[in-house]
Amino acid sequence: MPIEQRVMSSPGKIGARNPAGKIGAKTPAPAEEEAPAKGGKKKLLIIVLAAVLVLGGAAAWYFLMGPGHATEGEAHAEPEPEPGAVLTVEPISVNLAAGHYLRIGLGLQMTIDAGGHGEPDPSKAVDLMIAKFSGRDMAAVSDPATRDALKAELLAEIEEAYHGEVMDLYLTNYVTQ
Repeated sequence: MPIEQRVMSSPGKIGARNPAGKIGAKTPAPAEEEAPAKGGKKKLLIIVLAAVLVLGGAAAWYFLMGPGHATEGEAHAEPEPEPGAVLTVEPISVNLAAGHYLRIGLGLQMTIDAGGHGEPDPSKAVDLMIAKFSGRDMAAVSDPATRDALKAELLAEIEEAYHGEVMDLYLTNYVTQ
């Protein structure tokens, strides 16, 4: 059995001319040094910088605003005022709708800081009380839910009129007819 031999050559045809002009296999060109992958290093640098920024931001949030730190509203919250004397407002009669009336008296819980200008004048509270309850329907002022809502509205108005010197109000007399 005959043996067949095959000759393998470098790229190109056997006997082709090489760039130097000689017949024969091309001489391999000197191997170019592979340039380092610059894109890979830049990507790695960007990833590392992004990770450092994320970790730095998380650490800053934890130390500045994390658990155990007061929120903005808590940090500047004023302390609860201390109760002082109760100013009694004598009962008055207020005209309601359909010929009915309401006899109402108040006790104003003043703060301990109140009274720097002398004894508080109850006439502001009486005026606000008349404005709030006059002309209302008897069924509305007799209903406990409506009465509580009117009381809360009156307290807000009185707190504003007395510049925060009143901290609560009590109904001392509340009679409808």
